[in-house]
Amino acid sequence: MADIFQEVDEEVRREQLKKLWDRFGNLLIAACVLIVAGVASWQGYNYWQAKKAGETGAAFEQAAVLAEAGKHKEAEAAFARIATDGTAGYRVLARLREAAELAPTDKAAAINAYDALAADKSVGQPMQDLAAVRAGYLAVDTVPYSQLLPRLEPLTGSDRTFRHSARELLALSAWKAGDTTAARKWTDMIMADPATPSGTRSRAEVLSELIAANGKG
Repeated sequence: MADIFQEVDEEVRREQLKKLWDRFGNLLIAACVLIVAGVASWQGYNYWQAKKAGETGAAFEQAAVLAEAGKHKEAEAAFARIATDGTAGYRVLARLREAAELAPTDKAAAINAYDALAADKSVGQPMQDLAAVRAGYLAVDTVPYSQLLPRLEPLTGSDRTFRHSARELLALSAWKAGDTTAARKWTDMIMADPATPSGTRSRAEVLSELIAANGKG
């Protein structure tokens, strides 16, 4: 008797499953197809990204070879192409190198290129600061301290990656401008920071001694 009831239960379950399949089978198949298609698309995208990154890396190396060979115009053009068409990480590096290649022939254009990077929040604060510092190195001999100060002072905070370079540039610029009070302010800040690199500290000490020897400050 129990076997009869069991057979009936199984028949009822089969009938219920058939009704469910008839009702939802097409949706289930469609869902499976979408999942398979999604996985395939994701794998295809990853492959494309890896391929493009490899191509961009090779192009970057070729541009670097041109730069090392002193072919600045060709290198500048190559880095410019990567800055436009390369993968995200290489685009930022290429913009930095493009500006560097401009510097020997057109310092003003190089400064503008660095300034554009420094103003671009999408590249991240460390890269913005690096670009601002590089612009500062190019500008320190021609741009007065009063104009260099607003460019670099925000970078001198204790939490900024390139604070040591920014402070040194401002100390040098102030010294060139004859503003010994400002120059001493920056040299003192450099020497008071325990994290200051030894080379930067040594140069600040020399500048501080120059101020004292000349009876200024």
